[in-house]
Amino acid sequence: MFIGEYSHNLDEKGRVAVPKKFRLDLASGAVVTRGLDNCLFLYTKKEWQKLAEKLANLPFAQANTRAFARLMLAGAMDVTIDKQGRIILPDYLRQYASLKKEIIVAGLYNRLELWDAKKWNEYKKKTELESNRIAEQMSELGV
Repeated sequence: MFIGEYSHNLDEKGRVAVPKKFRLDLASGAVVTRGLDNCLFLYTKKEWQKLAEKLANLPFAQANTRAFARLMLAGAMDVTIDKQGRIILPDYLRQYASLKKEIIVAGLYNRLELWDAKKWNEYKKKTELESNRIAEQMSELGV
């Protein structure tokens, strides 16, 4: 289970360290792809397989399902953790998420999200201000 918020730096070669506590879970390989809200999603191979199968089984006659599958699947890249615990983020994904130097790695149960620190702080501040309204909507969903 991935939880927590961690700050790491992106180096000049596009490498970012994976928090140490998550490296073992990702040791057998991982997949990074375009996420929502202009961040990147990082999945274990097992979690990625589950998501990819669901996406592949969506009705492709619907424009929204095609668009979402393209966003997630065409943008995906296999990554491996090097001996220093880093992964290389492809340039097109760094551009998509506007990643600069400081990166926030956020654990969200079955995936990690990689954010530009400035964008993460803006998003977090906005969400925190709306937390009561969000909580009410979530209660309608049984959470």
